[in-house]
Amino acid sequence: MQTVRLTMAQALVKFLNNQYISVDGKETKFVKGVMGIFGHGNVVGLGQALEQYKDEMVFYQGKNEQEIAHVAMAYAKQKNRKEIFACTASIGPGSLNMVTAAGTATVNRIPLLLLPSDAYACRQPDPVLQQVEDSTDHNVTASDAFKPVSKYWDRVARPEQLMTAAINAMRVLTDPAETGAVTLSLPQDVQGESYDYPVEFFKKRVHYIERRRITENALNRAVELIASKKKPMLICGGGVRYSGAGEELKAFAKKFNIPFSETQAGKGTIPWDYEMNLGGGGVCGTLAANLIAKEADLIIAVGTRLNDFVSSSKFAYQNKDVQILSINVNSMDATKMESMSVVADAKDALAEISKELEGKGYKAAYTNEIKEAKDQWNKEWERFENIELEEGLSQTRVLTELNKLLDEDAIVVSASGSLPSDLERVWRPTVADTYHLEYGFSCMGYEISGALGAKIAEPGREVYTFVGDGGFMMGHSDLHTSLQEGKKINILLFDNNGHQCIHNLQRSQGIDTFGTVFKYREEKTNGLTGADVPVSFATIARGYGAKAYTVTTLEELKEAIEASKKDTVSTLIEIKVLPGTMTGGYESFWRVGTAQVAENKKVEEAAQNMKEMVAQCKPY
Repeated sequence: MQTVRLTMAQALVKFLNNQYISVDGKETKFVKGVMGIFGHGNVVGLGQALEQYKDEMVFYQGKNEQEIAHVAMAYAKQKNRKEIFACTASIGPGSLNMVTAAGTATVNRIPLLLLPSDAYACRQPDPVLQQVEDSTDHNVTASDAFKPVSKYWDRVARPEQLMTAAINAMRVLTDPAETGAVTLSLPQDVQGESYDYPVEFFKKRVHYIERRRITENALNRAVELIASKKKPMLICGGGVRYSGAGEELKAFAKKFNIPFSETQAGKGTIPWDYEMNLGGGGVCGTLAANLIAKEADLIIAVGTRLNDFVSSSKFAYQNKDVQILSINVNSMDATKMESMSVVADAKDALAEISKELEGKGYKAAYTNEIKEAKDQWNKEWERFENIELEEGLSQTRVLTELNKLLDEDAIVVSASGSLPSDLERVWRPTVADTYHLEYGFSCMGYEISGALGAKIAEPGREVYTFVGDGGFMMGHSDLHTSLQEGKKINILLFDNNGHQCIHNLQRSQGIDTFGTVFKYREEKTNGLTGADVPVSFATIARGYGAKAYTVTTLEELKEAIEASKKDTVSTLIEIKVLPGTMTGGYESFWRVGTAQVAENKKVEEAAQNMKEMVAQCKPY
């Protein structure tokens, strides 16, 4: 057997550089490069290997480990999971900073390869700087924290272990049903240890993504169930996007007169103005989608995890005869809510079910309900675009204006606060893959990193990230990275002086303002009850070298957007919006843990109301 002597880190880089993915006959290089930050745990090991092979494997330098891992996740999401970046960090705090990103990727079913550094396998310098010790098990290190949020985890304690670890990592990363964060923990001494690796380990590997076909029995069951129902409703989930099944769902809805709602991950797969598209559902949903959901007697959930917030799955479906048919490549997702389970690829399953239903001459029994629901919602949208407030700008009005000002092929990114709910209701995408929301984890701090990842994936498009002032403060280091790399992103910063989404929730449950808005501490109350804390976010951006604008009127907004389109570096537009001017709930319900006993009677009243609403929900 022919071998080549390499360090473990060099072997890992060579292996990653030769991984490819094939979907429907189209072959793509899978690992495009590595992102991360170097410290003593990886700079002379994996860092040396990346420097040696820099002409083959590009490296992006992050400023915060969580944020650069979010860049990698966003890149993979924008590429519809067909290309990825790996992420490296140093031992201890550097690596632990990536745990949140691991959770974000795993919840969203996005492939993310993490390469945290680890303590010395030989233990000679034990305990090394930044090592976490466990007095009951010396094999436990900080890297074990990745286990609960990883779909595959391995520690490469000997250089030869890399071969099985790397192959298994690719197995999970390229599996549509099981993908998520994959963690290969790399002890810092082992990174530099050499081994005679078989040359065949570095051969070109093509990972074939085979569409899981619907079985005959599952097909028959699904067709029989749909044919027995009068008013079914589809859900367009992220699995529709990743399967490339948008046209199939669109045709299915039209052919059988079945309307559909969208999840955050599925939104934008089909244009907003398609006649069967009701918009987002659930707590972030439109009035149209939530009204139709109440009466539906069948929910055909395609490629969705049925997240209770996004789809309001435990409350929204009020018809006593309602059933759920779930089409998903992931068996756990396909069996939620006691669904009739179809474990299959969305594109294939919809096409096969369509053939059989067509043979039966099936049509849903809707008459004018779909159009009436859409017309009712369109009137509400028209109200949004005409909101005028003497005190200042309404967040909802600003969003409708931005929808008209941004180019239709521009990519919009967001993740947390009230903006995702408003965007799912109000944003009207017409071009596929331009709506990029991380809302499986709703991770604050993803927004700016996500914009950079999307820009690296789509360098020819403008990318705009929608972020609140709270989210910006949690993470904006990749604004610097975008400038360093010459990757222009546009930050639309909605400054409403705090976490107003949670402030609204707090007050809706009878609680006085507490710890959710940004105010000075007052001695007389020993609380954050003073004046607002002013921040010039535009000044922060200019300090990095970005272009920045401050907006207080709609005319200034228009001028800033037009100017930013001409800018060649990253921009930040600081938009001063009035607190509490986001959209409402529209026939939805969100369960939260309201205190059942409190000195404030308004809290107890809210708890009683919560109890009454929960009684209307499916119990499991």
